[in-house]
Amino acid sequence: MLSVDEAITSRRSVRAFKSDPVSRETVAHILEVASRAPSGTNIQPWRVHVLTGDALTSLSGAVLDAFWNEPQAHQNDRQHYLEKMREPYLARRRKVGWDLYGLLGIKKGEHEKTRDFHSRNFKFFNAPVGMIFTIDHDMGWMSWLDYGMFIQNICIAARGQDLHTCPQAAWGGYHDVIEKHLGLPAEQLVHCGLSLGYEDTTAEVNKLETAREPLDGFVTFHDR
Repeated sequence: MLSVDEAITSRRSVRAFKSDPVSRETVAHILEVASRAPSGTNIQPWRVHVLTGDALTSLSGAVLDAFWNEPQAHQNDRQHYLEKMREPYLARRRKVGWDLYGLLGIKKGEHEKTRDFHSRNFKFFNAPVGMIFTIDHDMGWMSWLDYGMFIQNICIAARGQDLHTCPQAAWGGYHDVIEKHLGLPAEQLVHCGLSLGYEDTTAEVNKLETAREPLDGFVTFHDR
């Protein structure tokens, strides 16, 4: 088992996985541990759909069909980050994009290569386990924050099992396909997805190292 610090600092968004299976017992353990995340008045707003085997392949196929054949027909109806990117967030976003596509040998303007890589999201980057997270439509912003802590717990608990993850906002853009495919009730909203498995350490894409701001860039200590 890793220490807490090691689990947190070794967590990365892995975008290429081995095909080695992960047992249902291991996945259940990770989710049980993660469910200890805090939530306002303990309402625990998360719902998780775990996909493996044929179920994973079937959902991936349905979303990929929409991705390639109906590119304009599907979109996320929620604002992900900012309506218009501004500094310092724009520079951070650009850097990770340049670094990622640089590793893959994708140059600016190579739209087909970019789109092909983006499509790998919907194969869960070949991970043996995929998760789709849903939340009730009428939940407020505090519950969305609670959900983030729950997903972070999954990522950290996975490291304790020598597994890696990749949280994926991309699935939200195909919420209509996912809702139909999984038979979700009307009150549930697709939040995002997550890939879970063993890292393919030979994959170039997994060499990406993201930067973090130094403490003095985001922390103010008040002593008096």
